[in-house]
Amino acid sequence: MSKNILVVVEQREGKVLPASYQLFTPARALASTTGGQVVACVVGEGVSGLADAIGAHGAATVYVVEHAELKHYRASAYTSAVTSAIEAASAGVVLFPTTFMGRDWAARTAARKRGALAIDCTEVSARGGNILASKSMYAGKLQATFALSGSRLRVLTIRSNVYPAPAAGGSSAAVQKLAYTPSDADRRLTVKAVTATSSGIKDVTEADVVVSGGRSLKSEENFQKVIFPLAQALEGAVGASRAACDAGYQPHSRQVGLTGKVVTPKLYFACGIDGAIQHLAGMRGSKVIVAINTKKEAPIFKVATYGCVADLFTLVPLVTEEVRKLRAH
Repeated sequence: MSKNILVVVEQREGKVLPASYQLFTPARALASTTGGQVVACVVGEGVSGLADAIGAHGAATVYVVEHAELKHYRASAYTSAVTSAIEAASAGVVLFPTTFMGRDWAARTAARKRGALAIDCTEVSARGGNILASKSMYAGKLQATFALSGSRLRVLTIRSNVYPAPAAGGSSAAVQKLAYTPSDADRRLTVKAVTATSSGIKDVTEADVVVSGGRSLKSEENFQKVIFPLAQALEGAVGASRAACDAGYQPHSRQVGLTGKVVTPKLYFACGIDGAIQHLAGMRGSKVIVAINTKKEAPIFKVATYGCVADLFTLVPLVTEEVRKLRAH
């Protein structure tokens, strides 16, 4: 199996996700051990203009797969596109970001290539021809390490923010455009349009800041009045506890926790969330955790970096106002 490491760069509307640039840090470490090269692949419509920025983060070669039918993510089509890059690069290891799209894309790629798959890894390394992938299990109580054999393609997704993105710079990368011809299977699904559900609000797995609310918000309207303004002021995402989602205050796509999404933002606000073990498992890896709760004995305070025993309906709007003032200067 080849020693080359392929970074799959995820882009949305011509902008590279920060989580994709973070992949170059573990990719470089793996390549230094395997003796291979770090290469990258970007798929979409009109994405060749991203190649220079991608190369500046450490790719020796950037493979570009462009086609009008690749404007929006479609599982079969994108899998065909990245498969062509894997073959062109003779890649032995492929890294994806752990996003909703990345999870699906990675799993389908591993199945298509009959490779080994590890999802949502928090640490990767190479030893004795194997790739070692670590990830948390059982609500964060256990850190497990899996060995992916060197006899087959290894496909991994890396959790956002567990590795810093390397500084851009250095020599420019070679750019290689790969032809893509849609197959009948690739065309079985057609995406007509992708529409944002909330203006200015990111997905919780992709944001550096997540502002989450619990059942204490009492209604969807209160989420809109209290939680959304702070998330928008911080250019972050809105999250919610399982109880809040089950009550219908927010869709389950925003649920943070063991049965929802695992997040590791730089800053996490837990507003009116007591801190059930299932929720803690989904956010305890955040760099800074700010908890706001009227119950001083709430479990959330045990993992919080900063805790405020206060009424969220009073405190959160004040925080939002101060953030807006700071951003205005």
